[in-house]
Amino acid sequence: MLRYLCAGESHGKGLVAIVEGMPSNIPIDINRINEDLKKRQQGYGRGNRMKIEKDKVEIITGVRDGKTLGTPLTIVIKNIDYKNWTNVMGIEKLENQQKKILEPRPGHGDLVGALKYNHKDIRNVIERTSARETAIRTAVGSIAKQLLSKFNIQIISHVLSIGEVKYKFTDKDIFKFKNLIEESCLRCIDTNVEKEMIDEINEAKRKGDSLGGSFEVIVKGVPVGLGSYSHFDRKLDGTLAQGIMSLQGIKAVEIGEGIDGITNPGSKFHDEIQYSIEKGYYRNTNMAGGIEAGVSNGENIIIKGHMKPIPTLTQPLKTVNMFTKEEKEAVVERSDNCAVPSASIVAEGICAFIIAKEMVDKFGGDSIEEMMLNYKSYMNYLRER
Repeated sequence: MLRYLCAGESHGKGLVAIVEGMPSNIPIDINRINEDLKKRQQGYGRGNRMKIEKDKVEIITGVRDGKTLGTPLTIVIKNIDYKNWTNVMGIEKLENQQKKILEPRPGHGDLVGALKYNHKDIRNVIERTSARETAIRTAVGSIAKQLLSKFNIQIISHVLSIGEVKYKFTDKDIFKFKNLIEESCLRCIDTNVEKEMIDEINEAKRKGDSLGGSFEVIVKGVPVGLGSYSHFDRKLDGTLAQGIMSLQGIKAVEIGEGIDGITNPGSKFHDEIQYSIEKGYYRNTNMAGGIEAGVSNGENIIIKGHMKPIPTLTQPLKTVNMFTKEEKEAVVERSDNCAVPSASIVAEGICAFIIAKEMVDKFGGDSIEEMMLNYKSYMNYLRER
């Protein structure tokens, strides 16, 4: 089984992940991981923290001579800003603690976390609920992408909306726009819409407010048969939805045209099945988003994430002091005022890991060579059906 555990606080010493179940002999390019980490830090609307951290991953175990060993991988991202927070985040008993945070932010995990874990200082909650944690998840996802690349599986993401500004992308082959997406400060294909989005972000920032939006992740080259309809917890759309929903700020997940498409009658929603010797079974439309009955159908897998506005506002909302119970303004932490482009990069990694896990589950093998033999045998079987 491919799985991982991550740990770390936003302003602690660093972020750590242990990845278990990665087959041996997968070439690992650390520069590709660092490229994804850099992309996660970019995007119009990001905060000052991104000017401090220069995220780079260090692989401590599980790789030798540029290839995985089949043993657990341990990866670390150090927090450069920790040196400025040692009097706040030190592991030993703190002699000169800063003032405790007692005014929870509406929409954040501050209040529920403090109540659940009996914390007397919301700082203990803020440090783990922070989106800083997504850096290590991005790194894990980047490793998963390098496994998937051996099977010609590609992943891309782009932004669909910021605030009230949105657009509909209809071209079937989004991968031909990859350079345009990567060059955009908002990962938006339409440059005119991008300008409107920037204006929207600027206006929100002027008002001390924040903005959410939506993004789309597309996975190309996934074979038929990942996931299962036999058990509810093995359905591919279910595991992908859970993965994206676990990303900070996400309030809704959509597979294919799961929202706009439901107003259509069945005759206009469902993707007609066709067959040719060259392609095998295929569809000319993809309303289902590449998944039927919890199983991949060979078309592009399409997942949309809808992100709420960031809870930290420079013009804060009303809250209650947890000690005095008096009405107060919510605490203001250093934050972005829009992080939808960054969320799309993290979502790429989340989807990559889930698809990689399904590939490992289905095709097995202790080495990538064994796994590829099993994969090729299965693909030959599909061509004969």
